[in-house]
Amino acid sequence: MARLETGDKAPAFSLANQSGTKVSMRDFAGERFVLYFYPADDTPGCTKEACQFNDELAHFKKLKVKVVGISPDDAQAHVAFRKKYGLKFDLLSDPDKSVMAKYGAFGEKMMYGKKVVGVIRSTFLIGPSGKVEKAWYAVRADGHAAKVLESLSS
Repeated sequence: MARLETGDKAPAFSLANQSGTKVSMRDFAGERFVLYFYPADDTPGCTKEACQFNDELAHFKKLKVKVVGISPDDAQAHVAFRKKYGLKFDLLSDPDKSVMAKYGAFGEKMMYGKKVVGVIRSTFLIGPSGKVEKAWYAVRADGHAAKVLESLSS
């Protein structure tokens, strides 16, 4: 599993959002954005992470940084998740996990002391030139949005 580092070119993507609209890397050309990968909609850790990004959205917007989440879930699950928690940012579907794999956000990980293959909770701050400004792997959901915001402010 390849891990992205600061300065690496962020892999291109084009995935459907909760409305079925394609969202691509090129849609963010010239902008900074946060791309975060999470295992599943409406699970405890993923809900906490999504809600905290949503709670901080005004701060991200003030810094002109968009937030986008990606999971293997389909559009229907994303619609329900966004509605249930009032999420105001796009959630993209990567059912075959191909984009996750390009970002090193899918592969072998430890879960409850066992090696498993799955989504590795990861976040990337991508700069206006399409390069990774910061990468976080195997993050803790709780408090992560604040850490990302803190790194933007420093």
